[in-house]
Amino acid sequence: MPDHTAVRPLGLSFDRVSHGYDIGKTVLPVLEDVTLDIQPGEFVALLGPSGCGKSTLLRLAAGLEVPVRGRVSGDGTPITAPGPDRILVFQDATLFPWRTVRGNVEAGPEARGELAAKRARVDEALALVGLETFGEAFPHQLSGGMAQRAAIARALVNDPRLLLLDEPLGKLDSLTRLNLQKDLVRLWQARGFTAILVTHDVEEALLLADRVILFSPRPARIVQEVRVDSPHPRRRDDPALIAMRSALLANLGVLEDV
Repeated sequence: MPDHTAVRPLGLSFDRVSHGYDIGKTVLPVLEDVTLDIQPGEFVALLGPSGCGKSTLLRLAAGLEVPVRGRVSGDGTPITAPGPDRILVFQDATLFPWRTVRGNVEAGPEARGELAAKRARVDEALALVGLETFGEAFPHQLSGGMAQRAAIARALVNDPRLLLLDEPLGKLDSLTRLNLQKDLVRLWQARGFTAILVTHDVEEALLLADRVILFSPRPARIVQEVRVDSPHPRRRDDPALIAMRSALLANLGVLEDV
């Protein structure tokens, strides 16, 4: 059986990307002249005001949309359509309620006619997220954290070279969120994919990412990049991370005193 311990990560490039949406008779600008290179295997977090265009960047990277201007490319090849090597995980688990956990994880390979060859990968993906004993459970029987783990397993079974995470932990309670943060780092280190995380949690961005990209209000422009060189596992009380957190919050216009 082939070795699935790691994948060949995808390098991603946004070259002077601008994008917007038709709203009635006007165009709502969302992204403006965004240039960003993400190295293969890098974990990058996107921060910025709500509605500034961070999720739109993920949709462009996934190939769900094509920019109005500029180019999005993976390993130098323009991205113009979805592909199984680029998987988007949403804030809501979006599981099929009529299928078991295993059935949800099998959905991608099944749709591509690859299920027979991927059954071992389904078992592995469930084990990676700690759901190996819940394969026959239905979504309504899962906690929020377990449902999100199932969604991540559904992504991992495709051996993504690029994992796009659109606030996947945003609706979870704090303890579940802390545990899944650790799991995301573990999975990223084990599988080797490139990861892009959209989050509104500055601390989460600093704990997980190699690099944090801060965006302006809409239309989004990059206003700051912060490289996080601290090795994993990272501590919340690390003075270097605390200093970065304060600087990012200040640039977001947030006062730390309550």
